[in-house]
Amino acid sequence: MAKKLPGAHRAGDSYMPGSGNEGYGVDSYELSLRYRVATNRLAGTAVITATATENLAKITLDLSRLQVSKVKLVGFRNVRFSQTANKLIVTPSEPIAAGTSFELTVEYAGAPVPRPSRWGPVGWEELEDGVLVAAQPTGAPSWFPCNDDVADKATYSIQVSAEQAYAVVCNGLLVDHRVVAGRGQWHYVQDEPTATYLATLQIGRYERTPVMFADVPGVLAYPVALKARVLADFAPLSAMMTLFEKHFGPYPFGSYTIVVTADDLEIPLESQALATFGANHADGRGGAERLIAHELAHQWFGNSVGLATWSDIWLNEGFACYAEWLWSEGNGGASADTLARRFHRGLRAQPEDIIIGDPGPALMFDDRVYKRGALTLHALRLTLGDQGFFELLRTWTAHNRFGTATTADFRALAATFSLKPLDSLFGSWLFAGAVPSLP
Repeated sequence: MAKKLPGAHRAGDSYMPGSGNEGYGVDSYELSLRYRVATNRLAGTAVITATATENLAKITLDLSRLQVSKVKLVGFRNVRFSQTANKLIVTPSEPIAAGTSFELTVEYAGAPVPRPSRWGPVGWEELEDGVLVAAQPTGAPSWFPCNDDVADKATYSIQVSAEQAYAVVCNGLLVDHRVVAGRGQWHYVQDEPTATYLATLQIGRYERTPVMFADVPGVLAYPVALKARVLADFAPLSAMMTLFEKHFGPYPFGSYTIVVTADDLEIPLESQALATFGANHADGRGGAERLIAHELAHQWFGNSVGLATWSDIWLNEGFACYAEWLWSEGNGGASADTLARRFHRGLRAQPEDIIIGDPGPALMFDDRVYKRGALTLHALRLTLGDQGFFELLRTWTAHNRFGTATTADFRALAATFSLKPLDSLFGSWLFAGAVPSLP
């Protein structure tokens, strides 16, 4: 399906004031980056192809604390630009007409740092010996100029030069790797439309092992010292892929990459066609198995089917949490029903002061959004029956493949699979404080 542009009616998202920009949608990012690990020095060129959705007297991009040296707009001789701490403002000599495609080149450099947010620092992060990018929800501008709107998806070409001793891992397929003058040059292409917060860059002293996850080509990237633990802990991914393709439809991307850092990480990090885990998530005993399932499920729910607005985040996290329960059920563990009723009791013991269909930015990553979102799906499954429920999920991922969607879209589709109205079910689970009873 075609990428859905954010349109001229809003700039960004109400949950993310200051992020996102009005008047255009990005079609592609071509990033050419030169990085030195030892000094955390980044020099980059970004070529951004976009389409104006209204007459544009200026183009505003998100860019955090990196200094722009040159801007070029194809077809315009006189282009002025200015910067604030988190914005780049480009003013062409005359407005760009609505419906017109344009190509903007930005040269920039600096020492990238995480971007502060109400959820803590996000984006670029130096490791003990390397780098990771964890951009959810507003960290993308910490390493490239962009329209940081969750609904604005684009394709990516990312070329990175770094010291030869380091492996570079990005979204998409590795199309070229060579060593020139003691530096590794890596080129990745992500052809599927990708939200800015799901674009990532990982640099470390990694061994890269090609693998197959069922019918999907993959890569495991990890420090050599962790090899045995990584190979043991991520072995279930093939069975997970098979189960999730059965329930959710075909895996949406051309490959799946796992990065395990030498550093411990608080939580795993999902990116498009890629997930990052810390050394603490690879214990060699399967301790992070449910998290591995969770991050894989995001490739369908959150990455291929993206959010039109952050207020609908349960569509990402509730679905990924329910996938954990489905994996347990399909792998001979506790059934989804057993887990649902266990977490249902736990939710009723917590404050019932959250509306997960619109939790607000302060609570959007609250665990109750995850668990109650999963319980919403279980209640729907009990109502529709397994045949209807899983056909609904497969239809949802097929109809919204590479696009964006809303809770209203899901409710409308679910209604076509039910002989009775579902308004009461969705209203009580998503838009009321009290935790309803499970069927």
